[in-house]
Amino acid sequence: MSEVSITKPTSQKFWPTVADALRGTHHDYTQGSIPRAIVLLAVPMVLEMALESVFAVVDAFWVGKLGPTALSTIVYTESMLTIMYAVDMGLGMGATALVARRIGERDPEGAAQSAGQAIIIGIVASIVLGLVGGLLAPQLLALLGAAPDVIAQGSWYTRVMLGGSGCILFLFLFNAIFRGVGDAAIAMRVLWFANIINLILDPCFIFGWGPFPHLGVTGAAVATTIGRTCGALFALSRLVRPGNRITLRARHLKVIPAVMGRMLRLSWVTAVQGGIGSASYVGLVNIMSRFGDQAVAGFGVSIRILIFALLPSWGLGNASATMVGQALGSRQPERAEKAVWLAAGYDCVVLTLVGLVFGLFAHPLVSLFTTDPVALATGATSLRIMALGFPFYAYGMTVTQSFNGAGDTWTPTMINLGVLWVFEIPFAYFLAVTSKFGPVGVFIALTSAFSLLAVVSILLFRRGRWKAVAL
Repeated sequence: MSEVSITKPTSQKFWPTVADALRGTHHDYTQGSIPRAIVLLAVPMVLEMALESVFAVVDAFWVGKLGPTALSTIVYTESMLTIMYAVDMGLGMGATALVARRIGERDPEGAAQSAGQAIIIGIVASIVLGLVGGLLAPQLLALLGAAPDVIAQGSWYTRVMLGGSGCILFLFLFNAIFRGVGDAAIAMRVLWFANIINLILDPCFIFGWGPFPHLGVTGAAVATTIGRTCGALFALSRLVRPGNRITLRARHLKVIPAVMGRMLRLSWVTAVQGGIGSASYVGLVNIMSRFGDQAVAGFGVSIRILIFALLPSWGLGNASATMVGQALGSRQPERAEKAVWLAAGYDCVVLTLVGLVFGLFAHPLVSLFTTDPVALATGATSLRIMALGFPFYAYGMTVTQSFNGAGDTWTPTMINLGVLWVFEIPFAYFLAVTSKFGPVGVFIALTSAFSLLAVVSILLFRRGRWKAVAL
């Protein structure tokens, strides 16, 4: 068993470590300094998640210039995409957990087999989700409470986004495989490539610049889908290239029942876990729809800004999941636990500072995306209230992802079910509608859920049952 080092990196070591993280320097995450390992993983993972969120932020920025009705289309569609994101992230987390465990065991062939089984599942899931979403887009918008003008203007945006959701799935999946291996820098570069394409094409298709057709809000969906597809293809090209820590070959795309069974077990539970969170967001949007399209638009803008601000949590959470998976694979549970607490502490410091910025600059931040007075006021209030829960969110996200990295997917699933469905949605309805707090009630409920989820996750994590999960 290797010695566990938790020496904090000095300022002289920090920036060279960041440079190594961006270059993608090869590193054995089962050995040596834990803080250095966290930085090597977390820096590219934070940037990767930042770039994933840029898709939604760029779309909201350009579409916001078309008015609140067009912006509401994005909000309603995004609430449906969150269900698909749950499937994507479930499959991705299953891949990360199994690949990381095999890498920790020094079994690259087993890691490649795990990646291949995840890809087979992804092909089937993308076909089913794309067909259902693309064909039923108008009905789904109506089900969420979208007004007739939103459905009329935004149906094709929703069709393209949902119909092309397979590109999102594979972008998530391939990058999850790279994270499990420890090649976080490759996943970051994939998102750079995809976002550059989206940044260029978004205004071209929306406003019909140059030779491009004028597609309005639908153009945002076309540009985003093209960008993500190119990113997924680039990721695949790196996955099959010889010389990486794992190299995918045709033999890995044959069904291996034992490995497929483990992948399905991990993935469907994690997908349900994400689906619980996604459905809770759909529920909140439905409650917000009672207060008008402008309120929905403002809430949607605040959520996009919120997601961007919470990227350190996602990055550090993914880093801790990889650390946990590889440490357990090398039979070092004490290293896994120390990595989680260090990552959560770093996360808490960063998000507390971000929360202070939101409290001071909420109004100008939201005004970048909308000038509608109702949407602007709603979004700014939402940001200020939700920022109060950031320190709790930091711990909740990091610890929850660590459960998943260990393969203990049931624990965070039950936590999400209890906190988000049993507590958050009824509490939001009670405050917003029954008690007539309006949109503010939704924001208070969301912040309260952040806090409760963190407390419950920490208490269960300290019990240590996740250390004994076999994969």
